[in-house]
Amino acid sequence: MSSFATYPIYLLWRLKLINNQLISVAKGELPADLILANARVINVFTGEIEPGKVAIYQDRIAGVGDYHQAKEVLDIEGKYLAPGLINGHIHLESSMLDVAQYARAVVPRGTLAVVTDLHEIANVAGMEGMRYVLNRARRLPLAFFLMAPSCVPATHLETSGASLSVEELRRVLRWKGCIGLGEVMNFPAVLAGDKGVLSKINLARKKVVDGHAPRVSGKELAAYIAAGIHSDHESVSLEEAREKLSQGMFLMIREGSSEKNLDALLPLVTDKTYQRCMLVVDDRSCVDLLRDGDVDAVVRKAITGGLDPVRAIQLATINPAAYFRLDGLGAIAPGYLANLVVISDLANLDMDMVFYRGRLVAREGKPLFPVAENGGRGLANTVHIKPFSPEALRLRASAETELVIEIVPGQIITRKRWERVKAAGGAVMPDVSRDILKLVVVERHKASGNIGLGLVSGFGLKAGALASSIAHDSHNIVAVGTNDEDIFTAVREIERLQGGLVAVAGGRVLASLALPIAGLLSDEPLETVVEKLNNLEQVAARLGARLPALFATLSFVALPVIPELRLTDLGLVDVSEFKLVNRKSFP
Repeated sequence: MSSFATYPIYLLWRLKLINNQLISVAKGELPADLILANARVINVFTGEIEPGKVAIYQDRIAGVGDYHQAKEVLDIEGKYLAPGLINGHIHLESSMLDVAQYARAVVPRGTLAVVTDLHEIANVAGMEGMRYVLNRARRLPLAFFLMAPSCVPATHLETSGASLSVEELRRVLRWKGCIGLGEVMNFPAVLAGDKGVLSKINLARKKVVDGHAPRVSGKELAAYIAAGIHSDHESVSLEEAREKLSQGMFLMIREGSSEKNLDALLPLVTDKTYQRCMLVVDDRSCVDLLRDGDVDAVVRKAITGGLDPVRAIQLATINPAAYFRLDGLGAIAPGYLANLVVISDLANLDMDMVFYRGRLVAREGKPLFPVAENGGRGLANTVHIKPFSPEALRLRASAETELVIEIVPGQIITRKRWERVKAAGGAVMPDVSRDILKLVVVERHKASGNIGLGLVSGFGLKAGALASSIAHDSHNIVAVGTNDEDIFTAVREIERLQGGLVAVAGGRVLASLALPIAGLLSDEPLETVVEKLNNLEQVAARLGARLPALFATLSFVALPVIPELRLTDLGLVDVSEFKLVNRKSFP
């Protein structure tokens, strides 16, 4: 099979000269390359399902209607024909899969275009990390659209591995295939009129600018939108989403592995509002991708929740295409790229066939395209820790009461609690009986020796420790545990693996998944990564952990742009105040 050379697909569409042959095929004067006959075509413009044939010439649709002449006619036997799905907000790094393996997971599910800002790998490896992903994506049947990451580093409250200056961001915005500015997570800086953040937004004035504004409302929301920000994917309540929608934002309804917002927000999708709404995943683990799918799983769940199937498909095709100005994508119509999915059961969204630019690339859930060998050597050896002893993990008692980060199941927001704690020898001790565990963040980019210490509730561990080099957004090492010795062992194992996830108990490593590419991605096949992650989750469950998407949840406790309380390598962060917390201050 020839290469797909997909990047940047939107420029190929815009720059390609009008083809006389395409016009002749559309008029019925020349034969098409392929006709998909006996189709029930989902028209995302009208919201209707229409019988007909779709004529394809080279990589584009010539017409929809009564076509007969073709080099090949494929009878799809009355099945539904829909546009290829577009995931309008995804951090593929959260899948822990290298780029080609990610494509193997999502393309057979009907995802044929993704919009990503790559700020996870950029916070570790800067522009080199972004180039790695985009270069690996070039010959895959999956279009990658880059949103220049606005927050590298995400905040001044943590240590990242790289930074992108305004001038570097200017260069990224000029890259072929860069369509806008990625989620502006540092909303406190926007509201404070920070010149550095505003200068980045100004660079993208003629492009799309994505937002990230959890719990921002009222005049502060007005100020955030007035800065030039167009969308939000952080709404967790109907009231929050309704306000943002009414103020002119495009609403991204998120349903990821650890962020579950669809049920709460789905009632907002009506005949009056749906054109301003999109379905996205944000972060989705490889386990969920293999088991349930990508944005197709969100569409399927929306249908189960009562949304009309055609409407649900609109929210993952024409709506993101229109918002991101992806000419030629998101619909089945003359001149559009032939990115198509054949669906045997509309309610269950069963994908029978997937066509990318007119070529059959997957059938019955199986990819039909080659996957190149991994090429991640240039992003290896990114874990650099200053040597330390278990004594460095000692959390000295400051008072009888300490701040505790409370996990909210099914969400990435946390709550801030003050709890009476156990102490021994002047140090705060984990309290397994009350599910108050030690939380640690170890800086791993510059070997600075920074170690953030805190307490967390919600993981449920009864023994041992868990650790990960995925810790949004700066991706230092985050660990949770019942004792310092196991936490220390887990962190040291992450260092030895040069990135990964581990479970430890009794001083022994019980399970692990190596992530040697920037400490974020595996170099192994999809099925192997899923098997190892499943094993880790099972081991963690035997240690008492009770959360679904356990490691995904762990990865977010270090994210200081989501309310209310977080831990970074610099210490506890009160997100509402956007500052480090003085543990000695009593409420």
